[in-house]
Amino acid sequence: MSAADPRLARLSINQATVKRLSVAQAADACARAGVPAIGLWREPVADAGTAAAAKAVRDAGLRVSSYCRGGFLTGPDRTAALDDNRRALDEAAEVGSPCLVMVVGGLPEGDRDLVGARARVTDALAELAPYALERGVRLALEPLHPMFCADRSVLSTLGQALDMAEALPEAAAGVVVDAYHVWWDPEVYGQIARAGARIASYQACDWVLPLPADALLGRGMVGDGHADVRGLRLAVDRAGYDGDIEVEIFNERVWQADGDEVVAEVVRRHLAHVV
Repeated sequence: MSAADPRLARLSINQATVKRLSVAQAADACARAGVPAIGLWREPVADAGTAAAAKAVRDAGLRVSSYCRGGFLTGPDRTAALDDNRRALDEAAEVGSPCLVMVVGGLPEGDRDLVGARARVTDALAELAPYALERGVRLALEPLHPMFCADRSVLSTLGQALDMAEALPEAAAGVVVDAYHVWWDPEVYGQIARAGARIASYQACDWVLPLPADALLGRGMVGDGHADVRGLRLAVDRAGYDGDIEVEIFNERVWQADGDEVVAEVVRRHLAHVV
C-alpha cells in the first residue's frame, strides 16, 4: 500500500485516537502511514503552541480535517464561554481547520431545564456565527448520544443539531455526523439526506459492548461493534459530503498501544469496513 493509495484519500485520524502522541508525533505517524489528514485538539495544540502545531502539520504534508473542540455554552458564565469559543475559532483558523467541532454543553449543576439550556445554545451560536464567518471556520454542531445529555450535550439527535444549524448561514454552521453518537437513531438516514451541504464532518468509530464504567471511553475500532459505519458513510456521500472520514476513538486500550500500530490498524479497518 503506497502513500498515494486512493482508498486513503479521505482518511483522517483524529488526534484523540493517538492521545499519547504530540501534534508533531501524530502528524508524522499519519504521514508515514499514507494518511493525508489529521483532526487536532486544543490541548495538545496549546502544548505545542498554535503556530508550531500548524507548522508540524504542514511539514508532514497533511491537511487539518477538524479542530476539537468548542461549545459548552449552557453554563452560567455566558461571557467567558463566548470568549473561549472565539479563541477556539482563532486557533482553528491558524491551524487551517475548516471547522470547529462544537460539543454544546449539558445541564449545569442542579438544572433540569433542557428547553432553557437549548435556548441558551441557540442564542450563543447566533452571537458566534458572525465571528465564525469572519475567521472562515464553520461551527460544526455535534449531537451526542442521549446518555451524554446531562453532562456534555443537550443536542442528542442529528435533527436537533440541524434545527439549530439551519437558523444560521450555511458557511457559519454545519453538523457533525459521528457514527458512535447517531447509529441508533431511527431517523438518522432521513436527517443525513436533509443535512446535505450542512455536513461539516463525518467521524468513524464503533459502538462496542460492554460499555466501560466511563462510557466516554466506550468507542471501539470500526468493525468491532454494532454501528453500520459504512452504511452511514454511504449516506453522507449520497447527501453530497465529499470531505474527510475522521476516525475518533476514545478507548484506554487504544491509547496504551503503540501509536504507529494504532494508525496501521485504523488504516486496515478503514479499508475493510468503511470504503
